[in-house]
Amino acid sequence: MQWFRLNQISNIMKNAFKFPQLYFRLALGAGFLIPVADRLGWLGPAGQHGVSWGSWDNFVIYTNMLLPFIDKAWANIMGLLATVAEIGIGVLFLVGYKVRWAAIAGCLLTLTFALCMAFSLGFKAPFSFSVFADSAGCLLLSTVPVYYWGLDNYLKKN
Repeated sequence: MQWFRLNQISNIMKNAFKFPQLYFRLALGAGFLIPVADRLGWLGPAGQHGVSWGSWDNFVIYTNMLLPFIDKAWANIMGLLATVAEIGIGVLFLVGYKVRWAAIAGCLLTLTFALCMAFSLGFKAPFSFSVFADSAGCLLLSTVPVYYWGLDNYLKKN
């Protein structure tokens, strides 16, 4: 009888995390891709409501502000590397493929970004934009045992 109850609790716990981990994964995926759309100018020009950069040049200026010890050419390269990483991580989260590795990469990328923000703009800045929370969220997502409703789970079954 005791075993039966433990088995029921185990099944409830497994099923209870299906929707939250999907919601979390999709929210983080969008959180990586929307800033990329902003820096590419796809959300509108700088100064428009909800637009931070509005162009690649504005994003490079911001990158250089976060990394003041490098010149503009290197800021452009660092911005490009971060953008490529964000696109990859965001897409992997949305389709649910290699989620654990994407989550670890996302954690490291956002942690690096948060630390650069803290040193360049002050300790409050990364908290105002929830960058530490994103980093911690990615780390938490990397510990989920099964990623339901994604390519990882689909390929595992087949």
